[in-house]
Amino acid sequence: MKIWTSEHIFNHPWETVTQAAWRKYPNPMNPAVIGTDVIDRKVVNGVLHTHRLVSSKWGFPKWAQALIGHASVCYASERSEVDPTNRQMVLKTRNLTFCNYIAVDETLRYMPDPRDAGKTLLTQEAVVTVQGVPLTHYMEDLLTSKISFNAGKGRQAMEWVIGKIELEVKDLANTAVKSTDELLFQTRRQLDDLTSKTRKSMDDLQHAAKKSFDEIHNLTTPPSSQSMPKL
Repeated sequence: MKIWTSEHIFNHPWETVTQAAWRKYPNPMNPAVIGTDVIDRKVVNGVLHTHRLVSSKWGFPKWAQALIGHASVCYASERSEVDPTNRQMVLKTRNLTFCNYIAVDETLRYMPDPRDAGKTLLTQEAVVTVQGVPLTHYMEDLLTSKISFNAGKGRQAMEWVIGKIELEVKDLANTAVKSTDELLFQTRRQLDDLTSKTRKSMDDLQHAAKKSFDEIHNLTTPPSSQSMPKL
């Protein structure tokens, strides 16, 4: 049995990093993982529980394939818990393919960095066990090295996803500002149109009132003395 551990600090808040963890795959940094499928998801006492099936390509050398067999796609079971109140995310993964010979139990924990709440601490642990085949210790070393290598790619993938999220937020903010500017412009134009129409209506009303007044005045004013017949 081999145990591998690692720690890494992300210079991003916990909320951003955990969003990126959900959107980690697929990514160009680690093309070995080809897909994830949600099997079950539920919320219990405010904690999100998710069970996913992870599809990947392990890429064993031919000598290892001769010992344990060959699989073009390997599968693993991933169970996670996200506790937003306590700001903790835990993912536990175990392989399903080659499980008669190999057991890889990996645990990832995301939590705020105790020294800086604006950063996120990632701790990783993998327990590798190989049994029932020759070269057991050599294969455990091989798998441990591969896990370490993939962990580095995984951190790069997280930064790549975080960059995408930040860009999306920026684009959304720009769209919101643009929409607000357009709304203000339309509102201003509508107010100008309404003001013009109101002014025109007032002018028309004044003109109509003056015309009515003149007509009433002409009807009520007696004829002048010059025009009256002499008796």
